Amino acid sequence: MTEQPLQLHDLSFVPDGDEVVVGRLNTGSYAVFPADGAELLRRLGEGMPLSQASVWYERNFGEPVDVDEFAVTLTELGFVREPGTARDAVQPVRLRRLGRVVFSPAAWACYAVIAALWLFAASRTSAMWPRPSQFFFTGSLVLVQVAIIAAQVPLLFLHEGFHILAGRRLGLPSRLRVSNRLMYIVFETQLNGLNSVPRRARYLPFLAGLIGDGIVFCSLGLIADLTRTGSGSYPLAGRLCLALAFTVAMRMAWQLQLYLRTDLYYVFATALNCHDLHDASTALLRNRIWRALGRTQRVVDEQQWTPRDRKVAALYGPFIILGAFVMVLLTVFASFPVARQYFATIARDLVNSPLSAHFWDGLASLSFNAAQIAVLIVLSRRKRRQQAGRRPHLLEGKAS
Repeated sequence: MTEQPLQLHDLSFVPDGDEVVVGRLNTGSYAVFPADGAELLRRLGEGMPLSQASVWYERNFGEPVDVDEFAVTLTELGFVREPGTARDAVQPVRLRRLGRVVFSPAAWACYAVIAALWLFAASRTSAMWPRPSQFFFTGSLVLVQVAIIAAQVPLLFLHEGFHILAGRRLGLPSRLRVSNRLMYIVFETQLNGLNSVPRRARYLPFLAGLIGDGIVFCSLGLIADLTRTGSGSYPLAGRLCLALAFTVAMRMAWQLQLYLRTDLYYVFATALNCHDLHDASTALLRNRIWRALGRTQRVVDEQQWTPRDRKVAALYGPFIILGAFVMVLLTVFASFPVARQYFATIARDLVNSPLSAHFWDGLASLSFNAAQIAVLIVLSRRKRRQQAGRRPHLLEGKAS
């Protein structure tokens, strides 16, 4: 214990029920403190020496506290700065004004009009509703794959752009990275500063990507409807729009897989006042399995999660099952029909003569898919290495 005060970085304190989320915005390091621990941290941040802080805590809360151990914890979290070093300089974020425009009342009115127009058009023809057959908008598999992927990249960036702008309007920094979820390549927006704003302000940044997808889906459908001929058929441009709309619809449905860290999972966890529901629920489930098998040496310490996380995680099983059920539905009614038609076309193309354009189209398509699988393997390995070094008691703000 020392008479010298700790030198702390500027920290945010966000009350969350009986607890307080404390964090450092520049590094995205956050931790959950009980109310008394947060008050002790405030006193230290105001310059109170450790010895005085210990006396103050015992006088106000009626029990002693190991302030030296508390200081070590703060250092591990990155809250303590070296003597003589400057405090964090939080830089103003760019695009904050654009974020306010994109989510202004006038913008919401425009989005509502687009959705209403799509519903009106879809009520006149069922061809606008997403279905797997729309994916193959032309007979060339290579053209289908190249066009879908080339168009999906900017659409994915638009999805993440809505996340970013929803955070930037709050003054929060963000970072975009490429990752994977199971066998899918995804873009992820990390909004580490979300834990520095009240809980009610976090919902829009989490939902913004889905809102962007909804606008894109409706817009593509309306464009396709404008190209529809008098006979009810669609030209190539219209079929391409419907194919892209189908992929966007599947991405929106994919968010319902609550056993993954989807955007809706974060909305769910926020509404339930949980900080790390995913890891807590999976850890509790694994612990139950290991205890049932008698392999208690593999049981992890559940105390690293908050009591609220542990309590909700014990009841989260039905939602994990719901997410798995959604995955089954998507596989049976979307992925499997697309895969079946794809392999049927491949088989038809490869039985042609090597001099046939269909043969080379099928061979190029297979090679293209092999390259995608190789990229997924690389991303999966990199993600495992990153997760191996992640500390579970830190909170990571997110929107994906």
